[in-house]
Amino acid sequence: MTDTTRAEASNTTRTARWMLVAAGMFAVAWGGNEFTPLLVMYRLEHGFSAVTVDTFLFAYVIGIVPALLICGPLSDRIGRRPVMLPATSVAAAGSILIAIGADTAVVLFSGRVLSGVALGIGMAVGGTWIKELSALDPNTAPGAGARRAAMSLTAGFALGAGVAGILAQWAPWPTHLPYLVHVGICIVAGLGMIGVRETRAAVPRGERGTLASDLKIPAAAHRRFLMVVVPLAPWVFGAASVAYAVLPSLMADRSGGHPIALSALMSVIALGSGFGIQAVGRRIDTPNGARGALVALSILVVGMLLAAWAATVLTIAAALIAAAVLGCGYGMALVSGLQEVQRIAGPNDLAGLTAVFYSLTYLGFAIPAILAALTEAWPGSITYPAIFTAGAVLAALCWVFVRTRSSAHLPAPHPAPEASSIT
Repeated sequence: MTDTTRAEASNTTRTARWMLVAAGMFAVAWGGNEFTPLLVMYRLEHGFSAVTVDTFLFAYVIGIVPALLICGPLSDRIGRRPVMLPATSVAAAGSILIAIGADTAVVLFSGRVLSGVALGIGMAVGGTWIKELSALDPNTAPGAGARRAAMSLTAGFALGAGVAGILAQWAPWPTHLPYLVHVGICIVAGLGMIGVRETRAAVPRGERGTLASDLKIPAAAHRRFLMVVVPLAPWVFGAASVAYAVLPSLMADRSGGHPIALSALMSVIALGSGFGIQAVGRRIDTPNGARGALVALSILVVGMLLAAWAATVLTIAAALIAAAVLGCGYGMALVSGLQEVQRIAGPNDLAGLTAVFYSLTYLGFAIPAILAALTEAWPGSITYPAIFTAGAVLAALCWVFVRTRSSAHLPAPHPAPEASSIT
């Protein structure tokens, strides 16, 4: 074998490594979002109120946030593999609970929490693992790790929602089959990750501090993180939840008798748009300023105004346009936020700071439940068009704040992680 052939084989192996972890992230993201287009089904066919259904949507945040905050630093302590490998099993367990608990709020809630735990592990640890595996390849472009992680998640979110919606609308066993499909995906992805190498050596037991001390993330106090990333982060899933949870609910009576399919279509359009813009996000983002974040917030201002228009006219075309633009805002906010995090964090707190970022992004999933509660408490006084218009104003204010700090407190570049000695 020639040196050129060996180099090509080595590059192929490196590609396979990160793609196998990406498949694990894809699987847990599928489980996190397969429930979303079925919200309409649980409300119309299983008797749950709008507030209860939106609470189910938010329930997995209860699993995500602790998993993010604990598992990221834990993987810095004991390695990426032992923390990430169980994620697909936990995701499968969550889907099984949801499948058997269609009429029981407690069981549905518990399944959603498990889905959140799995997704939290994947986001904090899987994303870091992909970033470090990508860094082993000298031909990998800067920012590729963040883009690969973001695109893996978005692909899982989009396909999970799309397939679940189609199966629930037209296939038999609508409350079971979508989740059984996901269990199969988890099994395949989980087996694939077993052979992926470690990129973070475990800290020897004698050199470890307490886990509580490891949970402290000094980089979270970095002024760049506070002034650029924090104002951006809640918009990631705030935009997504409006696109594929709130707007489909408003359009249920205008869906031509196919509310689940319309909800799935809006999810796919929103997340597909997010996936598409992430592919060019690296070119938009720059280490010399907050251009990526500013582009994201600009898109979100337009998206919220379009959501206000869609909530006023209640036509399918308007809703789909709004979902597409909000999806672009979601995707750009996610990838630019991750790239800011990876520039700020050193190798010892990359997973931890990624976890903090994702925890902030998932605050946006409280929006549907909050809006449903407000509109039920004050019908007629608080309307969705007014709420979305106020959201556009708030996004514009965030744009102004980030713009004034775009080039401030830029972090020094960090060396690529050394992982060649880890097997």
